[in-house]
Amino acid sequence: MEARRASMDKRRRLHPLPVLRMAVKQSSPPRDFFAALHRPGLNIIAELKKASPSRGVLRSDFDAKTLGVALASAGAAALSVVTEEEFFQGSLANLRVTRAAVEVPVLRKDFLFDPWQIWEARSVNADSFLLIAAILSDGQLSELLAAGRELGMEPLVEVHTREELQRALRAGARIIGVNNRDLRTFDVRLETSFELIREIPRDCVAVSESGLRAGSDLDRLSDAGFNAFLIGESLMQAPDPAAALRALLGASASEGSPPAATD
Repeated sequence: MEARRASMDKRRRLHPLPVLRMAVKQSSPPRDFFAALHRPGLNIIAELKKASPSRGVLRSDFDAKTLGVALASAGAAALSVVTEEEFFQGSLANLRVTRAAVEVPVLRKDFLFDPWQIWEARSVNADSFLLIAAILSDGQLSELLAAGRELGMEPLVEVHTREELQRALRAGARIIGVNNRDLRTFDVRLETSFELIREIPRDCVAVSESGLRAGSDLDRLSDAGFNAFLIGESLMQAPDPAAALRALLGASASEGSPPAATD
């Protein structure tokens, strides 16, 4: 967070809000992220992430545009592009070129805490963005949700505990992501999703994140009520990410068709 604040301060001096507003006026209309995740069946948000602080470089031959096109063609309902530069080796340029090359919605994944960053995301044609409840106050959650909706973007609000889930719902979140990874310990428990799904309203889109590697995991979570699944590291580490995604969707289909999403 400290690094992101310093980076944002530098970028904001170069691109003050009036400049971003002009860029947004020239951007293409946002795609409907909520609708993309609310389709019947298994909706995969495939994440483009070159590296992480805990695992180092995940993919040395990382090319965001090529990967994004391949994953969208393989059946991804949406893409998530990590844009944090210092620790994850991401960039806004990756998001811009990927979004221009695909037809599915593209989410900006970063540590976002200021409305200026939401305008920045829209200026490079992001269709949605991530909000991490654990790093935001109630006031920030509400403010950033409102900023996104002003720009036609519905954010993915990530939670890990019941308390964070209730805070997200009070703020009015419509897309709830349950992160199975504890950000303090890095332990991953799929049970976190099963524990929280009962408290996510049916009119919200429920997304399970982290630790999803098998079609059977997706089927169980879909049966429990999840509409979508964010998958990154297992795809990025696969020799052929698109083939891995097709295999994952095919494995799930062979184990039984998932139920249709409900309103």
